[in-house]
Amino acid sequence: MMRLRKILGWCLASLLLLIAALMLFLVLFDWNLLKPTINARVSEALNRPFAIDGNLAVTWQREPDEPGLRAWVPWPHVSAEQLSLGNPEWAKGEHFVYLERVEASLSPVPLLWKTLSIPRIHLTGADAALQRLADGRANWTFDLGEQEQPEEQTASPWVMDIGTIGFDKARVSVDDRISQASVNLQVEPLGEPIAFAEIVGKSASQANQEAAQPQDYAFAWQAKGRYKDQALSGTGRIGGLLALQDARLPFPVQADVHAGTTRVQVAGTLTDPKNLGALDLRLRLSGSSLGNLYPLTGVTLPDTPAYSTDGRLVAQLQDPDGPLFRYEKFNGRIGDSDIHGDLTFSARKPRPKLSGALVSNQLRFADLAPLIGADSNAEKKQRGATSVQPADKVLPVEAFRTERWRDMDADVSFTGKRIVHSEQLPFTDLFTHVVLNDGKLSLEPLRFGVAGGRLDSTLRLDGSATPLRAQAQLRARNFRLRQLFPNVEVMQSSLGALNGDAAISGTGNSVATLLGGANGHVKLLINDGRVSRNLMEIAGLNVGNYLVGRLFGDAEVEINCAAANLDIKQGVMRPQLMVIDTENALIGVDGTVNFASEQLDLTITPESKGLRIFSLRSPLYVRGTFKTPNPGVKAGPLVLRGAGMLALGALVAPAAGLVALVAPSGDQPNECEPLLQQLRQGR
Repeated sequence: MMRLRKILGWCLASLLLLIAALMLFLVLFDWNLLKPTINARVSEALNRPFAIDGNLAVTWQREPDEPGLRAWVPWPHVSAEQLSLGNPEWAKGEHFVYLERVEASLSPVPLLWKTLSIPRIHLTGADAALQRLADGRANWTFDLGEQEQPEEQTASPWVMDIGTIGFDKARVSVDDRISQASVNLQVEPLGEPIAFAEIVGKSASQANQEAAQPQDYAFAWQAKGRYKDQALSGTGRIGGLLALQDARLPFPVQADVHAGTTRVQVAGTLTDPKNLGALDLRLRLSGSSLGNLYPLTGVTLPDTPAYSTDGRLVAQLQDPDGPLFRYEKFNGRIGDSDIHGDLTFSARKPRPKLSGALVSNQLRFADLAPLIGADSNAEKKQRGATSVQPADKVLPVEAFRTERWRDMDADVSFTGKRIVHSEQLPFTDLFTHVVLNDGKLSLEPLRFGVAGGRLDSTLRLDGSATPLRAQAQLRARNFRLRQLFPNVEVMQSSLGALNGDAAISGTGNSVATLLGGANGHVKLLINDGRVSRNLMEIAGLNVGNYLVGRLFGDAEVEINCAAANLDIKQGVMRPQLMVIDTENALIGVDGTVNFASEQLDLTITPESKGLRIFSLRSPLYVRGTFKTPNPGVKAGPLVLRGAGMLALGALVAPAAGLVALVAPSGDQPNECEPLLQQLRQGR
């Protein structure tokens, strides 16, 4: 028995001595002797030059935070200085990454179940140069070579588990020909950490009490360079500890970036950074035009006046259908109009898609002008447009950017609760549903509330074709004249209304070219109104003021009915029928309006009713251009084209086409009905 005890005692003593000797060897061993072997093996594995030029050391320390007996097990803490990893042959520069110092701790117990657990890595003095060529070659991807593997070889049973990565100052340069980015980034420690809530706000930091609270901001960064051919500069802050395994531990980020005329401000968190899992940020966007976001983000948005928005951006970067971005409950302004809503951008295949709903409580009609290039040249310059509206042209010549329409789909509804046009001509509201699919844009419906009535329309623009093909259908009903002219006292007793229909189609890449070759028709009826020079002056219609003065003097004249059936062919509009029935005369309008040349050539011919004396002895004309119309009196005597036209059988069909627009005006009969009946009977 004593012999057995001695044997066991010697075995235990030998084991302890062996362990002590091993520990002493590990403590006293000069790990620098392994550097040549490590450098060669890593260089061979990565097919890149790798070197540890500084000191390589291993120290052993206990981790008091470990539970139970594991707290007594010493951990190896590895440090290495002056590490460099070179570039592939095609890349510029001596190194891809250089580190002044790397420190890592290794948990020995998980080695028993074949897990390489490295709870912490700390990087000091990082310097990285990222490069990617236009053909896709990038120096951050590694050519590990093709190695023959046995067919039945299974995956390695060893698992690597990296907990957190800490860092201090760093420098990163990016030269990416594919994304057209050339940026230099500097990271420096803050003097003192800044609390997350101090930058993001207490309400945002407390939004999810169950989630882990973000760490403080520990580092400041600044960037400068170019992106998408635009100057780029930015500053911001980030946390100091990046958790790779714990996806619940958020990493704080904050940025204020200027790219061209666009400013992007974000503050929030990145979660699951190992997989670029999700973003939860407060996002503020501002710039000279929403259209300028396209080269930066690839999101197709219309040209607008200067804008600013503020909302919450939530991103799911690992969604199976592609990264998903939601801009939630944002508020902002576009020009002098407010904007609110929610938008979702899905980076799916074959094209990304933008969807959501937008609302404006008060929309200035002038803020819609850039959508069709109808803003001034000064405003165009401010939003970065390259086209200039000619001084002698009225119709916008700025081309639609249809090439962008094919890069993205959209399904967005827009509601304008109140539209401000002017005090004299109020638009009350707007609703439209915008659908963009493979370059084809439709607004169905495009609905306005105007003066107690509705303007219902549909607009289809086929941007997949060159040039653009457009179709528009419009239906105006029950525009109350007293609401159309609220500041004209004599109009307030009117029970009349405006009704109309229009169908227009054309091809062209601007409003000017579309109308310059358009085909279609316009039908219009106005009953029971009043007209005067005062009304024309209020409406700002100088030509109308001249004509009314010539026809009626300064008196207010009651209009029983105004009827128009206009035909448009190849950009030239001609009245098939255009008649104004007043208490004193019947007035006919004939001639052409050329949208291509913007030329007017109209003749206005009145005829007195009954025995009343009508002073005008010659017909009137309106010539010139849209920009500078020229009204006057024809030199010849008055010909009976007004009432004389009404007796011609050729007007039967045009008059019949207007019958559908006749609607009762309250309790009073529609004054246009007897006129149209007379025209339809050809007498």
